[in-house]
Amino acid sequence: MEHIGKALDGFIKNSKIEKGLDQNKALLIWADVVGNKIAENSEAQSVNSGVITVRAKTLAWRQELQLQKPQIIKKIKKALTRKIIKDIRFV
Repeated sequence: MEHIGKALDGFIKNSKIEKGLDQNKALLIWADVVGNKIAENSEAQSVNSGVITVRAKTLAWRQELQLQKPQIIKKIKKALTRKIIKDIRFV
């Protein structure tokens, strides 16, 4: 008899929903990746086609996050261990 974990892994890979699950994981790890100060002033809201949409509390924070975007993307890619995220859109 096959272990349930292996069966679920097989199902996820065969159904091609793995990419979607990994993209949504980026939303869950946002606060851990960016740290407390940024997490207090922003919220990752959605992921679509590898682009995370993040709402910043103020225009100043949006500009600051835009400057830090390359480093944030790099941290997210490292945390996910797969190159699922291509860009971040700050709103």
